Amino acid sequence: MAKKLKVTQIKSLISEKPNIRETVRSLGLKRIGDSVVREDTSANRGYIRTCAHLVKVEEID
Repeated sequence: MAKKLKVTQIKSLISEKPNIRETVRSLGLKRIGDSVVREDTSANRGYIRTCAHLVKVEEID
């Protein structure tokens, strides 16, 4: 079974570059405190790496 990642937005997107804003939106996050569960794929890891300073990530089994 594939691992899953719980991604939670912890900081605001104000004053971030447009590409970082779009990356956070593509993860499915809209506001501070929102959480989504995503598959642990290399593409999702890249999205998370781009906006790592704005999100908190937890592994779910």
